[in-house]
Amino acid sequence: MGRWSNEKAWAWYNKLPWIRGCNFMGSDCANRIDQWQEYGFEEKLVTAEREFALMESIGYNSIRIIIEYEVWDQQHDGFMDRLDRYLAAAYRHGITAMIVLSNECSVRTPEYVPPVFGEQFWQPGYHGGKDFKTWYQHGNDNRYNLLDDPTIAPKYYEMVRELITTYKDDERVLVWNLMNEPGNGRGSKSLPHLAKFFEIGREINPIQPLCADVWRGMKEGRATTEIEQFALEQSDVISYHSYASYMENVLILNQLKAYDRPIFNTEWLSRPNGNTIQLMLPLFFLENVGSYQWGFVAGKYQTYEPSQGIWKRYEEQGYEAVKHFDFTKWQHDLYRPGGRFPYDPEEIEIIKTLGRLADEKRGGETTFRGEDFA
Repeated sequence: MGRWSNEKAWAWYNKLPWIRGCNFMGSDCANRIDQWQEYGFEEKLVTAEREFALMESIGYNSIRIIIEYEVWDQQHDGFMDRLDRYLAAAYRHGITAMIVLSNECSVRTPEYVPPVFGEQFWQPGYHGGKDFKTWYQHGNDNRYNLLDDPTIAPKYYEMVRELITTYKDDERVLVWNLMNEPGNGRGSKSLPHLAKFFEIGREINPIQPLCADVWRGMKEGRATTEIEQFALEQSDVISYHSYASYMENVLILNQLKAYDRPIFNTEWLSRPNGNTIQLMLPLFFLENVGSYQWGFVAGKYQTYEPSQGIWKRYEEQGYEAVKHFDFTKWQHDLYRPGGRFPYDPEEIEIIKTLGRLADEKRGGETTFRGEDFA
């Protein structure tokens, strides 16, 4: 099997509601080991389901979740059961899942240490929940990936095969996102692995489309790196990331639309950079682009804080280097800790309004009144 034809991709996409949701981790999770491991899972699933209910109340209908290989490897049977329960909990609230099977956005090679299961360490005040000292170091392409280990790569392929095979006909899974941000800090080192993931997916032939992300933008109709262009050419539907301005997203979308495939922005929302719900979500609504902004309820992972790259520049270069960044605004997340109140109620009203409009356009029974948004 090869890449889906454009006609097949659009036939699949046009049967869906307008997809709007978020990259999700429960607010009581310090990291993705915390999200998927056995330790504390029962309590964390309760939190997740409470937050899924909150999503349902505002009209969100999908989440993007990233799998952790180490949990699959070391707690295999329990992990498979926990993932299924997670999907079931989301689906009870009308929420599907885009599942991410690998992740290039990781620590630098010298800093990697194997995860420790159990209670997870986290630090208040850090975007991502921990001070990764070399995460934003520029220069050599030396970010670590488990796939670099020749003893792990074949087992990693087994995980990809098992997960796609298990859920290949399951409507709770919406899309297979084979690699998050391919080439992030790594050049094209993972290109053979990404090719293998696509090969495995094509052999299994799931009902869901396959994709990998374009995340550094577009130039003259092409992705800016070899591995991203490969991802773009192989993907059944297009996944892109942009935390940049409204105009930058317009320019990216203008080039991506030439590929004539359904498009998802699978990472966005950076209020201090002007990438806001008020600007971006209406654009995605009008352009029929699926949307997964980053974060939901503020918690241990603390992605409402400025990213560590911003603080690093501030420490090394002073205020002039970061004065474009509006430190008075949260970076990501929609709800304040505990989920009782939104960060900004106007954002929630926009999400609800555009969701009602989208459902009405696609045959729903909702109605829109001008005074709803006066």
